[in-house]
Amino acid sequence: MSLAEISNLEKSIIYIRNLNNCPPSYLNDPSRKEFFEIVWLKNEVPLHDLKNDDFETKGDWIYLIPPYRVHQLNKAGKNGELISFKRSVLEGEEKEFLLDLFKIFNVQGEFSCLRLSKETATELASIYKLIEDEYQKAGNNFVLTKALLKVFLLKLIQVKEHEFTSQDVNQKRVYEFLMLLESNYQQVRNTDFYAGKIGISSKRLNQILKEKLDKTGMQIIHDRIILEAKRKIIHSESTIKEIAYELGFSDRPYFSRFFKKQTQQTPEGFQKQARNHIESKFNTLI
Repeated sequence: MSLAEISNLEKSIIYIRNLNNCPPSYLNDPSRKEFFEIVWLKNEVPLHDLKNDDFETKGDWIYLIPPYRVHQLNKAGKNGELISFKRSVLEGEEKEFLLDLFKIFNVQGEFSCLRLSKETATELASIYKLIEDEYQKAGNNFVLTKALLKVFLLKLIQVKEHEFTSQDVNQKRVYEFLMLLESNYQQVRNTDFYAGKIGISSKRLNQILKEKLDKTGMQIIHDRIILEAKRKIIHSESTIKEIAYELGFSDRPYFSRFFKKQTQQTPEGFQKQARNHIESKFNTLI
């Protein structure tokens, strides 16, 4: 049986579909949260709000959505492609590749988005066609499918890194801050640490972050903690008290006050809202 014939996500490792042919069984499958998702919108408007309205928004967009994200994505009526794969597909890969991959999927926390140029879209389309052709074959070669998927991912890593590093020096500092944050936010929650690693003052770092992201370093750190808290509340079996300790809070009341200050609702209130959201099967990105 080919991977394409397996409808139950729990038994799948790689799942590929045209977005127009993405069945409800995929959208509502509880195993979906375990997959990395690459959602390629073709000649579509983006699914998130853009701060820069200086260019036409309709085009090719790729969303990189990590496992155990807070929100899901409604693909109904969209033109494009979907590639989903489990972390186990990455077993045996070199550490540098895995680090780069995790960075591009998590750099913005909940999801990462790439706007593709026509040239890049053409390059990716040729690689995707090879993946799709192999995937659709009866008794397809998993090793070959995996190898082609890696080529596709390496191209995305190249596009994402070029997007950041081709910008001005302050944009590069923002990128460096976000990468440092991803590795350290649970242990270090002051901007002095991150500024020191980057080689600038905390005041200058805050100025740059305010200019580029319209938030201070501390606000971004708090946002990352809240994102992880929401993920754990929705997807883990831990109690709210356990989650508070896992995130480095000394007690549950302190965590609850922090959570409410940042989100205007208690952890319990968010948990109830999330359960109602899941039960209603309403998939959304933001």
